[in-house]
Amino acid sequence: MSNISASLVKELREKTGAGMMDCKNALTENNGDIESSVDWLRTKGLAKAAKKSGRVASEGLIAISSSDSFSVIVEVNSETDFVARNESFQNVANTISQLGLLSSSIDDLKIQKIENKDINVEEYITEMISSIGENINLRRMIRFESSNTNIASYIHGQVSEGLGKIGVMVNLKSTVNNEMVNELGKKIAMHIAATNPLSISIEDIPSDILERERNILIEEARESGKPEEIIEKMIEGRLKKFYQESVLLEQTYVIDGESKVADVLNSLDSPVEIIDFVRYELGEGIEKESGDDFASEVDSMVSGN
Repeated sequence: MSNISASLVKELREKTGAGMMDCKNALTENNGDIESSVDWLRTKGLAKAAKKSGRVASEGLIAISSSDSFSVIVEVNSETDFVARNESFQNVANTISQLGLLSSSIDDLKIQKIENKDINVEEYITEMISSIGENINLRRMIRFESSNTNIASYIHGQVSEGLGKIGVMVNLKSTVNNEMVNELGKKIAMHIAATNPLSISIEDIPSDILERERNILIEEARESGKPEEIIEKMIEGRLKKFYQESVLLEQTYVIDGESKVADVLNSLDSPVEIIDFVRYELGEGIEKESGDDFASEVDSMVSGN
């Protein structure tokens, strides 16, 4: 049956929640028979998965994987923390992050083939939605290349190797011994997990964020009723505090609670430069405010717990 009507596709979609093209394929395979098409979709896990794929997934795991040439961080979401602690879901997150090492983008990652399966990552996720019973979503990924640099990483709230609630990767450049840079890099990654900086340097702050912050400070200062020359000094002082709180190189290093991060990077025989960093916090921006207060957890982070 080559011509499948739009009304048949619509009826099947309403019955199963499957995608339009999946419904059309099912009807084509089953000569337009609705009930046979429902069964066809169910056997492929598409009906069950499609219904679940509309549900909000804000739990899950951050996963980091590394090779000699690359490090990658991905966020894979589930609906509940209970499922995130399930070994099957952890295997999903780990499998996806390993394939992320081969992928230049999230779209590239979605079409990577699963080993020993004739399906890609996107199809694998659909299959696991049906198997695990919750919506699963590959939300984002970033890959760093380490050809002439050192990549350090840290997972906070680790539930298994390379899997946790917050993940940080830091790309550093230096002529110092790799082992020393790697050790410093891990501590810098722990610092970033705790402080969530906006940028590496003052110059790197996005202009819209800086402008908004400056306007807020100007309004606050003018409400004080003080003379304009005093207001200017107040704004300068408050901007300096903003930089100290929000800019990585200006922040107080949480590991010792005294040094500035910039000074720590210059304390080795050869200065260490931070080329880039990424910090993923599970579920940030999805249906809820960004997670926990990590300042109170610095002691446990320093001890590696």
